[in-house]
Amino acid sequence: MKSLVKIVLVGLSVFLAANYINGIEVQSLGTAMVMSLVLAVLNLVIRPILKFFTIPIRILTLGLFTLVINTFLFWLAGTLVDGIEIDGFIPAFLGSLLVTIISWLLEVILDRK
Repeated sequence: MKSLVKIVLVGLSVFLAANYINGIEVQSLGTAMVMSLVLAVLNLVIRPILKFFTIPIRILTLGLFTLVINTFLFWLAGTLVDGIEIDGFIPAFLGSLLVTIISWLLEVILDRK
């Protein structure tokens, strides 16, 4: 149940990011929800692999390279979902940063209850 709530709230954050960040276009709230679901699957399947293979560079950058991984996964999810356009690295970076911050806040709030 908590995972479903988190997916819905991440979908809302994707929709919010599209409204506030130039370069991210989302057709509808439903499209944002689909992207949230795709992003959840990518985070479960691809993110651990990317994190494993980038251990040396993540150590050298003191973990900041994780932001690049998040940006790539956000861009990939946007590419896989029809109705979403992300125009380059900067909008993808800002969108992934916003979604990451909101996800972290939601995790803190949901774990308290």
